[in-house]
Amino acid sequence: MEIFWLLTFAVLLAGYFALEGFDIGLGVLLPVLGRSPAARDRLVGAMAPFVLANEVWLVALAGVLFGAFPVLEGRALSRLYPLVVALLLAWIVRDAGLWFRRRAGASWRPVWEGALTVGSAGLALAWGAILMAVVRGLPASPFDLPGLAAGAALLALLAWHGRTFAAWRLQDGPRRGGRALLLSACAAAVPAAVVMVIVAGHMLANAAPDQTLTVLSVMVVPVAPILVGAQVWVWRTFSKGALPTFF
Repeated sequence: MEIFWLLTFAVLLAGYFALEGFDIGLGVLLPVLGRSPAARDRLVGAMAPFVLANEVWLVALAGVLFGAFPVLEGRALSRLYPLVVALLLAWIVRDAGLWFRRRAGASWRPVWEGALTVGSAGLALAWGAILMAVVRGLPASPFDLPGLAAGAALLALLAWHGRTFAAWRLQDGPRRGGRALLLSACAAAVPAAVVMVIVAGHMLANAAPDQTLTVLSVMVVPVAPILVGAQVWVWRTFSKGALPTFF
């Protein structure tokens, strides 16, 4: 049972970076790829329909950590508290910029587009520092040079993933580049996979009791097809055809 929940956690973490990674990367590149308001509208219209569905992976990830590995959850939150706060703030700023950029008047649009870019960059930097801190055994001071270097590396990786997604999604002719997008998605998931391989033994040793994991399985496993079905529906609905204009 511990192995099942370890694999579930690993799949959710890798899936989050593979899917939400292009949203983060595209937000970072918004000033670079969107040289005009119309271009920025196209970029946001390409990514925005996927944001909420992709964030579900993070919510599910937090739920699995809390239910299946409660000891590690408490330890990680206490040691990584500054990074977790930074991550949440960046998440809020990014989403606020995304949803308010067309709802607060033309004069405020550059402000919210800047919030979208800054929040996206903050997410990438915070996640990179968190992954590095986990690999290093949760140091007392996660804001250091290795953490910053890991954050910068993840920022560059997700920016590439976002650029690949934009090239695939914004084609006016027949859709091509699916293999390149799949490659960038796998690359975005690699840091999460490497971290999971390193910490797998420690997580197995600190899993919840078998009775708790069994109850958790009964509660969660029937809901899993809904998560998968929702992801499939979102991609089938928004990955083709005209871009939405309400973001």
